Amino acid sequence: MPRKVVQGPIRDKEKTKQKLLNAVGKILKTKGYSGLMVSKIAAVAGFDKKLIYEYFGSTDKLIDEYIRSQDYWSRVDEKEMNVDLSDGGKEMSKMALLNQYEGLRKNKELQKIIVWELSESRPILKKLFEQREEVGEGLFTNITDPHFGEKSDEYRAITALLVAGIYHLNLYTAHNGTTFCGIDTKSEDGRKKIEKAIVDIIDFAYQKK
Repeated sequence: MPRKVVQGPIRDKEKTKQKLLNAVGKILKTKGYSGLMVSKIAAVAGFDKKLIYEYFGSTDKLIDEYIRSQDYWSRVDEKEMNVDLSDGGKEMSKMALLNQYEGLRKNKELQKIIVWELSESRPILKKLFEQREEVGEGLFTNITDPHFGEKSDEYRAITALLVAGIYHLNLYTAHNGTTFCGIDTKSEDGRKKIEKAIVDIIDFAYQKK
């Protein structure tokens, strides 16, 4: 008779780590960031809290890893976008911002993280912001700045407004209501209008250049 292989936390470290990360997401979604205590995370994951320290070093580092896995801009890589950059980043910009707009709508945990960012100052959240800025700086410096030249800061400002608008519209729709400037942002038709506006603004910026 073959020997039975016991699958436990030590034998399956990666699965255990993922369950701990998933627990952070579950708590963030249902209880908000105030519920992210080590004992609560361990209980939801079904493990002893010592495994959090063993696998991540601290609760903050566990939360930090979870936040990075959810944040859209921390995971953007122009090499993986599979888009022609010969247009100075116009199509890349459209793809990145449209994906962010749709992705944030679906990701309730990321919505909670952004609200957390806006309401509290923590090293974890500051680090996330810095990582996001680092990714954005790479895209600007390597792709759009060379195209816009002396007007590169103008395009950065336009992008800042678009990203901020994407955050606000999704958070407003998720927490407060469905209508913004008379547009039903929960309906497919309303979201298509917002998506078209994003594309039109980017097209305008590149034509203006």
